[in-house]
Amino acid sequence: MESLINNLVSQVKSGDQEAFEGLVEIYKDKIYRLCYRMVGDSHEAEDLAQEAFVRAYINIDKYSGSYKFSTWLYRIATNLCIDKLRKKKPDYSMDAEIPGTEGATLYSQVAGADPLPEEEVEEKEKRDHLQQEIMKLPEKYRTAILLKYVEDLSLEEISSVMDLPVPTVKTRIHRGREALKKVYKKVAELR
Repeated sequence: MESLINNLVSQVKSGDQEAFEGLVEIYKDKIYRLCYRMVGDSHEAEDLAQEAFVRAYINIDKYSGSYKFSTWLYRIATNLCIDKLRKKKPDYSMDAEIPGTEGATLYSQVAGADPLPEEEVEEKEKRDHLQQEIMKLPEKYRTAILLKYVEDLSLEEISSVMDLPVPTVKTRIHRGREALKKVYKKVAELR
């Protein structure tokens, strides 16, 4: 697969636009998922993923090949997401009560799917809660956690994406995990 990707990159550098379409096809879902998990909004994630590919195409000559193309592309997407998160102010909360209702929240207004067996509902609630807690982490920990456990990148790849030394990446992953453990410990104590 790497040889195919390197071949496509060489073709793009030679001016072959169709070769870039091949790279987009290979990475579009992964880049979208990364952006979605970082910003938590599907429309923004689509825009950011698209912008990441545009920037990659425009700057393809800057890609040296000293590390994997995917690492370079993840770095572009991650930086775009971080920039977006820094500029973005929270505009609403799904937990906030809707004015003029008797305790209804935005969560309660979301259309439900067909009823699921109890185990599936509990599992979905756990995943949703975990995603919410990940979104609450400081961006430096959130980025490291998402790249490690969701995108399954190696520490070296995360180091390249985040432009940090591997020990710093390890520390951020550890601190992010510890913050998540504290939240789950508090939830367990409440039950």
